[in-house]
Amino acid sequence: MAEHNLFGVRGEAIAARYLLEKGFIIHECNWRSGHKEIDIVAQEDDVLVFVEVKTRRNDTYGDASDAVTPMKMRRLIFAAESYIKMKELDMDVRFDIITVVGCGDECSVEHIREAFYPGIS
Repeated sequence: MAEHNLFGVRGEAIAARYLLEKGFIIHECNWRSGHKEIDIVAQEDDVLVFVEVKTRRNDTYGDASDAVTPMKMRRLIFAAESYIKMKELDMDVRFDIITVVGCGDECSVEHIREAFYPGIS
């Protein structure tokens, strides 16, 4: 696996650990169906949370959350719809972004709750 891919995997593991520490239940990591992918599917209380994780070595090129473009949001919403249909779920849903910057001995984690809503870009 390429170094940049391994770096992203480490960031996703840090994000999952962060969510667990905050009391979330992790249902899936790197869930895929065809070309659709969701980094983390978690649950907080009775809300299903779809999490997009963005990992950066530093913030030289701006905020990592800016990489979640309207196109990426649409893809994540489409993937979430597939997940919900496949699992036959009927729950409230939320879309969050977690950014991990640093990912070495020290890193910073930012959790943006309700980062976007379906139909709103």
